[in-house]
Amino acid sequence: MAMSVSHSGSRGGHRRRGRRIKLMSEINVTPFVDVMLVLLIIFMVAAPLLTVGVPIDLPETQARALNSETQPITVSVNQEGQVFLQETEIPIDEVVPKLQAIAQTGYDERIYVRGDRSADYGTVMRVMARISSAGYRNLGLVTLQEQDQ
Repeated sequence: MAMSVSHSGSRGGHRRRGRRIKLMSEINVTPFVDVMLVLLIIFMVAAPLLTVGVPIDLPETQARALNSETQPITVSVNQEGQVFLQETEIPIDEVVPKLQAIAQTGYDERIYVRGDRSADYGTVMRVMARISSAGYRNLGLVTLQEQDQ
């Protein structure tokens, strides 16, 4: 019995001159990872800018931040004493009716009051008193955390 050995390395039995072209059968994920890292950085920078748009100079405290899984309703009082519900300016007399209209969980809705550092203390307290007397129980003041120097 005789056996023949062929040295042709290609499949069809034909041999090309020079190097054989090998197809790449792997997925290159490096560009995908690069794009995802860039998007991550963009969202990390943009996330703090997505907070309530009324510019307020908040006071600082040593209290820790609260963890909340739902977006709270925000009532803001700026330096001039203007009252804002989310980002819309409203008269102080309309705070409670507007809250009742947008509160999804009724009187258990979490409401944050943001008062500017130089706002009139009486105006901030009037807003809080109206909200509290209307029956809302989850009422909180928003401050900035003190920075160690």
